[in-house]
Amino acid sequence: MAVTLSTCTSLSSVLFSTVKFRYSYTYTPIVASFTCSSHRLSKSNRQKEGAGQKKQLGQYKDERPTRGNVVEPQSTSSKSFGIPRKNRDIMFDSKDQQVEPSNLQDSAFLNAVVKVYCTHTAPDYSLPWQKQRQYTSTGSAFMIEGRKLLTNAHCVEHDTQVKVKKRGDDSKYVAKVLARGVDCDIALLTVESEEFWRDVEPLRFGRLPHLQDSVTVVGYPLGGDTISVTKGVVSRIEVTSYAHGSSDLLGIQIDAAINPGNSGGPAFNDQGECIGVAFQVYRSEEAENIGYVIPTTVVSHFLTDYEKNGRYTGFPCLGVLIQKLENPALRACLKVQSNEGVLVRRVEPTSDANNVLKEGDVIVSFDDVHVGSEGTVPFRSNERIAFHYLISQKFAGDSAELGIIRAGTLMKTKIILNPRVHLVPYHIDEGQPSYLIIAGLVFTPLSEPLIEEECEDSIGLKLLAKARYSLARFKGEQIVILSQVLANEVNIGYEDMSNQQVVKFNGTRIKNIHHLAHLIDSCKDRYLCFEFEDSYVAVLETEDVAAASSSILRDYGIPSERSSDLLKPYADSLGDQLTAQEFGDSPVSNFEIGSDGMLWA
Repeated sequence: MAVTLSTCTSLSSVLFSTVKFRYSYTYTPIVASFTCSSHRLSKSNRQKEGAGQKKQLGQYKDERPTRGNVVEPQSTSSKSFGIPRKNRDIMFDSKDQQVEPSNLQDSAFLNAVVKVYCTHTAPDYSLPWQKQRQYTSTGSAFMIEGRKLLTNAHCVEHDTQVKVKKRGDDSKYVAKVLARGVDCDIALLTVESEEFWRDVEPLRFGRLPHLQDSVTVVGYPLGGDTISVTKGVVSRIEVTSYAHGSSDLLGIQIDAAINPGNSGGPAFNDQGECIGVAFQVYRSEEAENIGYVIPTTVVSHFLTDYEKNGRYTGFPCLGVLIQKLENPALRACLKVQSNEGVLVRRVEPTSDANNVLKEGDVIVSFDDVHVGSEGTVPFRSNERIAFHYLISQKFAGDSAELGIIRAGTLMKTKIILNPRVHLVPYHIDEGQPSYLIIAGLVFTPLSEPLIEEECEDSIGLKLLAKARYSLARFKGEQIVILSQVLANEVNIGYEDMSNQQVVKFNGTRIKNIHHLAHLIDSCKDRYLCFEFEDSYVAVLETEDVAAASSSILRDYGIPSERSSDLLKPYADSLGDQLTAQEFGDSPVSNFEIGSDGMLWA
């Protein structure tokens, strides 16, 4: 029985087909698919779909009485939203401004919600020197302090032009994307036109709501051109999987209707304060009215990060695979006296935790907040939430104090938190994938968009296993593959090769595609020898390669033999300190392990 959790942007295009980025999750006994492609209105609804990853969603429950430190949600930063500190009380205590349903049509805050028109031009990952045909989409956004707009990152993904239109206005204004947070699915826009900001008040942000609080979702979904308002209540607040960024952050579940086009629109409480940003829905034959809102705590983190660094740096992680300690025998074996703590089963080599923690350590506290045996911590007055929530309150480069039990001894240690390094990225930061063409052999880094575009069946199980379960050993490491061979006399016998990992060039292990380009450029040997993961070898004569390159580019209409990023000088900071590839559980998402007891933090 199919269940879909999808982002909600309304897309329109003519005779165009794009890729669905699908991440599958197992809710026993039903399968859920997180779909990052959006609903499309087109004459042709052809869409390529790749098989999804399956994973188990952990249930964070703890019926024991709350004890120890209670984690209060981070209050919305007045600085982040441009609100003077002296007015903070006014911002939150505004019961006298409570919005009555009968007056909703005339509420001033509705004028701050705008419609977003975006033209997208996505990369062609199979043919990385070109882009796909452009398509258009519509979504929602809203005004905040500082003459800025907030929307979802997936609303302006691969944007070539963004325009916005105010309520009751026929004019569209060109907008500029200032920052894009893929992991939290938030984007920050601005409009230079003075007229756009005239006679409109920015929205005020409210605190994290409580269960059963009323919520009103405003935006421009499918079904009409004018603004839409739906009402409901807060159903749940917990760490949620964000479909677009394949990350796990705090989310608000509501039962108000959220439809394609609502993405990026605000959700209000009864005081007319914005409590979050609508961004995805959960669709199932056995469930209905399940929508998700990005809370203001996550929005505040995004804005503070941008203001502090001048760019968005991302949410940090601890960099460890943890196992719950519910079993008494397991706790006794590890010399854990009380019913607390999580077991460290694996440490990411690129994280600072690799210098501090060891497999077998038990984390019992994070900044003096006790961690339960189910991987949860106290939250507000009488709730518990996933341990990952504490980490998400930090910024890149922040430190945290961990209480750990190692061989029965309790100790304290400091650790630096940084964003996760993905060996196989879910998104290409620069927008266009890297590529290198040598005598018709097309090399490119492996990425999730490429896997989805090529379909998993053509990638092969061995390469898929690396994509799903291997860890980056150092920053900048990539899995470089031969994606295809452009047939020419110089590469006779290799034409059928595709989607194979190249591991060595002339005996040297390859670190990333820039390293491969450097090795080829500096090669003085007679032959170019490429060794692949399946022990296959491809050999070319250096003189023949140089002679054939220009004709191959001309025959296939390719502007350059390499992407622009590979034209820069190669800087090697690691030397030859590489070992054989190691495998472990992939840190793609907390819920992708396939077992409720194992989580990435």
